[in-house]
Amino acid sequence: MAIKSAIEPSIPNGYKNSKVVAFASALLILDALLVALIIAYVPYTKIDWDAYMSQVSGFLEGERGYEKLKGDTGPLVYPAGFLYTYSAIQFLTGGEVYPAQVLFGILYIINLGIIFFIYIKTNVLPWWALCLLCLSKRVHSIFVLRLFNDCLAMTMLHAAMASLLYQRWHLALIIFSGAVSIKMNVLLYAPPLLLLMLKGMSISGVLSALSCAALLQILLGLPFLLSHPIGYISRAFNLGRVFIHFWSVNFKFIPEVIFVSKGFASTLLVVHLVLLAVFAHYKWCKHEGGLVHFLRSRFSYEKLRNTVSRSFSLRQFFICDSASKILTKEHIATSMFVGNFIGIVCARSLHYQFYSWFFYSLPFLLWKTSFPTPLRLILFGGVEFCWNIYPSNFYSSCLLFCIHLAILWGLWTAPCEYPYVETNPPQTKVD
Repeated sequence: MAIKSAIEPSIPNGYKNSKVVAFASALLILDALLVALIIAYVPYTKIDWDAYMSQVSGFLEGERGYEKLKGDTGPLVYPAGFLYTYSAIQFLTGGEVYPAQVLFGILYIINLGIIFFIYIKTNVLPWWALCLLCLSKRVHSIFVLRLFNDCLAMTMLHAAMASLLYQRWHLALIIFSGAVSIKMNVLLYAPPLLLLMLKGMSISGVLSALSCAALLQILLGLPFLLSHPIGYISRAFNLGRVFIHFWSVNFKFIPEVIFVSKGFASTLLVVHLVLLAVFAHYKWCKHEGGLVHFLRSRFSYEKLRNTVSRSFSLRQFFICDSASKILTKEHIATSMFVGNFIGIVCARSLHYQFYSWFFYSLPFLLWKTSFPTPLRLILFGGVEFCWNIYPSNFYSSCLLFCIHLAILWGLWTAPCEYPYVETNPPQTKVD
C-alpha cells in the first residue's frame, strides 16, 4: 500500500469552496438556459404523459381500485405517492404538456442544485468535473421531453441524501419513503441506507426512523388499503414484473427466451445480494472488522447498554462510542451511490428513463476508483453513448454491461475511506 502525500497548495478551504460554489452556480444558470431552449425548440415526445393523466383522472373521480386505474400504456403500477404528486401536477398544469414541461424544467434545476450540494460537500470531484453533470442528452430528455415519474422520485432521493450528509436520519427517512411512494426503484438504496443507520444511530433510533417511513407509506396508501388492500399491495409493490426484451438497454445481448425466464431473474437476484454482502463486509465495514463483526459488536453494545449499570468508566465508554458514530459525508455518499450502482448492474432490464436512477452518481463513482482521469472520462462518455443509441442492440448493450463491470471493478479495488469523523484525523491517507 502506498501512502499519499499530504502536501497540497496552501489555498484556504473557504476560498476554494467559494470558487467551486461560484462555478456550480454558473453551471446551474447555463443549464437553466439550455433547458429553456430545449422546451422551446425540441418537440415533445409522447410516451407516458397521457397514461399518467388517465390514471390520475380515475383517482380524482373517486376510483380506489388499483386494478381499474389504467392508461393507454396499461394498468397503474406505482404506489399512492405517484397519484398525489401527479394530481398536483395536473391541477397546476391543467393536464397540458407545455406547462408541465416548464414545471419539470424547474424540477431538473432543483435536482441539479441538490446534486451540486452533495458533490461540493463530499469534495470527491475536482471542480471542473462538475460540468459532467450537465452534459447528458438523455437525462435532459427524460426530464423535460418525457416527464417521467422517475424524475420526481430521484429528486426526492437526492434530497434525502442531502439530509443524510448532516445525519438528519428521521427527516431523511421520511423523504426517502416519499420517494419510494412515487417509484419503487428507490429501494435499491435501502440496503446501504440501513447499514449507515446502524452505524450512525442507536437501535431504538433506527426502529424509530423506520417506523416514520412505514407510517408515511400507510398514510399515503390508506384510501386504497381500506377499500381494496390486496389490489393496491399487489400492483403498487409488485417486484416480479417482467419487462419487454425490446426495451432493455443493458441485457439486449441476452436471448429473449433467457431474458424472460425466472432462472435469469433469480440468478441476477442472487448475484445482487452477494455483491451487496461482499461490499458491505470488505468495503463499507472494513474499518469495523467486517460486516459480521460490526453487526455482532453493534447489537452486543446495545445489550450491554440496556443491562449493565452505568458506572463512571462505562459512561465514558458510551460517550466515546457516541462520538465515533459521526459518519463522514464522503462515506455516506459512497455507500449510497455504490449500493444503488450494484443494483443497476444486476437489474434485469434498464429502460431509457432508468438512466436517471444513477447518472448523477456516475462522476462520483468514477472518481472513487483509482483509474486515471482520461479513462474515467472515456468510461463516462461510453455510458452516455450507449444510453443514446435507440433502439439498443446486441453491441450497445454488451458494451454498456462491460463498462458497468469495469466501474464496479474499479470501485472494488479502490481504497476505502475512513467512515467516521475524527477529532484528530491521521496525517496520512492509506491508498
